[in-house]
Order: sequence, then structure tokens, then C-alpha cells
Amino acid sequence: MSSLYKQVGVETSISGANPHQLIKLLLTGFFDAVAEARGAMNNKDTELKGKALSRALRIVDEGLKASLDLRAGGELAQNLNNLYSYVCLRLTHANLRNDQAALDECVALMQPVREAWEAISSNAPGTRMPSGMELHA
Repeated sequence: MSSLYKQVGVETSISGANPHQLIKLLLTGFFDAVAEARGAMNNKDTELKGKALSRALRIVDEGLKASLDLRAGGELAQNLNNLYSYVCLRLTHANLRNDQAALDECVALMQPVREAWEAISSNAPGTRMPSGMELHA
């Protein structure tokens, strides 16, 4: 039952979120999924590990990476694209090899991105998403 409440809470957060908040939600989901995968590795729960890493991979590839506008975003968007591609490779490696060091690396690489998004105030007057970082449907 608690998972149902959590799902409703997430759906409510998403439906009321602006593009900046959506990226923050994706990043939070990524870190939660990696933490869940780490716990599953420690417990030798292969099924849960696979599901959690698959979720983290989809967040990075289908959420964060897909939201980049490589034409308008210039070097920043290209650098993020390269970072996200690398993180996807390392998540896959972590899954195949039960490699917690690869998870540590992914967290270390994504933490500055998370911190940057948290530092951007979406409520400040005149604040916009960085060029090339808008969400695209």
C-alpha cells in the first residue's frame, strides 16, 4: 500500500512541476535507484538490482539525456550528453559485474549536476533554464 501512496505522490509532483523541477525529480530518482541497486547488490538480490539499475539507466538515457537540445545548448549540452552516455555505460557495467565502484563513480559524476540544478532557483524572477537544457516532448 505504501508504494501506491509513493506513486501517487510522484505523479502529483510531476504533474505540477515546471521543467526545472522535472530535472530535479529525475536526478532524485537516479540517486534513489542507484542507492536501491547498491542495497540489492549487498543483499545479493539480482532481480531487484537489475530493476533498480534499469530504472537509473532509463532516467539518465530517456529522461536527462533526451531532454538536452544539442543544437541550442552548445558545449554545455554536448558535455552533458557525453557525461550521460558514459554514466549509462558504467551503470551497465555495474549491473553485469556487480561493481559497486562503478556505482560510486556514477554517483560522483552525477553529484555536481545535481548540485548545479539545486543551485538554480526556478522561482527567481527572470530565471530561465540554461540554453539547450529545456525539456522537449
